[in-house]
Amino acid sequence: MNENSVLNAERLHALLGEGLQQTELRLPGKRSGKVRDSYQLQKGRLLLVTTDRLSAFDLILACVPYKGQVLNQLAAWWFEKTADIIPNHAVSVPDPNALVARQARPFTVEVIVRGYISGVTKTALWYRYSLGERDIYGHTFSDGLKKNQALPLPIITPTTKGGPTGHDERLTCAEVVQRGLLDEDTWDHVQAAALDIFRRGQEIAQRAGLILVDTKYEFGRGANDDVMLIDELHTPDSSRFWRADSYAERFESGKEPENFDKEFVRLEYAAQGYRGDGPPPQMGAELWVAASQRYISIYEMLTGRAFVPGTYPVEPRLKENLLTTGVLGEAR
Repeated sequence: MNENSVLNAERLHALLGEGLQQTELRLPGKRSGKVRDSYQLQKGRLLLVTTDRLSAFDLILACVPYKGQVLNQLAAWWFEKTADIIPNHAVSVPDPNALVARQARPFTVEVIVRGYISGVTKTALWYRYSLGERDIYGHTFSDGLKKNQALPLPIITPTTKGGPTGHDERLTCAEVVQRGLLDEDTWDHVQAAALDIFRRGQEIAQRAGLILVDTKYEFGRGANDDVMLIDELHTPDSSRFWRADSYAERFESGKEPENFDKEFVRLEYAAQGYRGDGPPPQMGAELWVAASQRYISIYEMLTGRAFVPGTYPVEPRLKENLLTTGVLGEAR
């Protein structure tokens, strides 16, 4: 990000108080998740508005300028790049922060694809491996692996979506069928699609100078019973990226790779001694400016396009674009 950019640090700092925190549209059926607000439209469609909310540790920590626009436009770009592998829910992008999507019945399984043995959380591969486990998520690992080492082939480590404890619970691939979460044919289809999408993502990321480390996919069934990809795809919120040009040297010397996603926010909190228990510490504006710059840089690196910032405040622009495109006329 050069200093002459309209998105330089000074400009972003001035926008910190104007992030899109929530939406109030004259549409029915509003539901709010951690990052997105959804509304019901006609003909089995939804309006998904991606806000600037940044979540970590199951908390909303801040509103980061342009984060919502990056997530929305980047996910739409990836949906186009992978539509030949499996259908997805994307229909149109009427505003930089909004997506019209086909409604789906989400599966109760989150599909985590991992290309590297990494991570420090209790569900991470490296954490389990470092405790001496060699059979993890139903996959058998050999001795002698190093942290952040590439796996021979990407693997799937599914979880439930907020099970009885309210938290995602680890599953093996076999348990998805054994527990009746999905039938065998559907699960086979989902697994094959997930691995193909991940390989496509790794190829595109590599050309952009990044490594797609791992990611989360969500699938569902549409009105015609077709299986489709939903939610988001290969964004800095749902995926981990490392810089490719420094990975080998840092791996060989035992250093952590240069992460290029939302993980650096968690690391900043961890450096303050916070890992999710109790109220989070107050962080300086510099962190959120850096987060905005990082999101925009990832968008530009992956897509090869210059980021064109939408106007702030977002909601008046959003309403105008929804009226112009006729989306507000699609309310039930």
